[in-house]
Amino acid sequence: MQKATKGRFALQSQSVQMIVAVFLATIQTTRQLRHTHPQMKMKYPWRTKRFYPVKWPAQAVSKEHGRVVLPMGRGRPSLVLPIELPENSGACTLVWNAGFELHVCVQVPQAEEAAGTVQATVDLGEIHLAAVTTNTGKAMIVTGRGIRSLKRQRTKQLGQFARKQSRCKQYSRRWKKLQRAKNKQCRRAERRIRDLRHKATRNVIDFCVEQQVGTLFIGNPHGVRDKKSGRHHNQRLALWEYGKDIDYLTHKSQAAHIMSFTGSERGTSSQCPACGHRHKPKGRQWACRACGFTGHRDLVGSVNMHQLSFGCQVKFPQSFTYLRPPGLSRPRSSRADTPQRCLSKESAQPRLAETVSSETGQTGDVA
Repeated sequence: MQKATKGRFALQSQSVQMIVAVFLATIQTTRQLRHTHPQMKMKYPWRTKRFYPVKWPAQAVSKEHGRVVLPMGRGRPSLVLPIELPENSGACTLVWNAGFELHVCVQVPQAEEAAGTVQATVDLGEIHLAAVTTNTGKAMIVTGRGIRSLKRQRTKQLGQFARKQSRCKQYSRRWKKLQRAKNKQCRRAERRIRDLRHKATRNVIDFCVEQQVGTLFIGNPHGVRDKKSGRHHNQRLALWEYGKDIDYLTHKSQAAHIMSFTGSERGTSSQCPACGHRHKPKGRQWACRACGFTGHRDLVGSVNMHQLSFGCQVKFPQSFTYLRPPGLSRPRSSRADTPQRCLSKESAQPRLAETVSSETGQTGDVA
């Protein structure tokens, strides 16, 4: 096939060879699945795709003076993109995702061995993206309020576009203009949410490496969507992408040579870590009605996961680090917060992490 496709397409020769290799691999996989899983009724590739990813190997990509040059073959002008790529970048792929995106392979150093033998658990949440505790008494909470606010903003904007489109004739000029604006806002929100999710999960893995964690348990809240809690809360749960959080944490833990596994976390957030009394908590502070224990609600779930995953009960941490991943700037609305122009240079610096005592709830040293 490589000989049959040589010189027939307006692409660089190595790009054509990579497309052919992917096509043959798809045929081989389909053939195996048809033998092993005949009930699936797998089909060979037959549909003509309007957009298909175009790949360039590392040796074909040229980086010079803040731009990327992607060759299109002999006698044809190359694609020149004004993008600054890192020095350790390699192969590139041009992808259509409701707009062109350039995916770049960057080599990331892999750890040869785990940092230690400490055990840790992660409790995923919608308000706080992750609450991490170790069996040595260390804890950290990474907030997810930035992702939550972006999703709420996106939902509100989509509702405004839908109301405007309802007054237009479908597929009219104004209807298409509103549809393009809606797609642009969705793509922008998706990129910002993805960036914040990567930064938050990176903070979790960096904390595990710092605390010499060798085994990590990631709780899977798979049954949280089964319960009906009203249309507002059901919408927030429907937008909660905890599956991506699990995938990101698993991938990053493998790079850090941390053994990770996931499982059910059912009942961990409703049990007192001190006396075992169960009741449905309200608010972010967990207060036991039997023994008077108080603590952060998400940390209670993470502490109880140690008994579920490792078979050992750990003490509730005396203090924890509350981390705000960098990414979103301060709100520009004067009604939401103090305007940026009214702040001095010292007070305008955002606080990224703070240590909070679990007994008094007061803020301590700022990191």
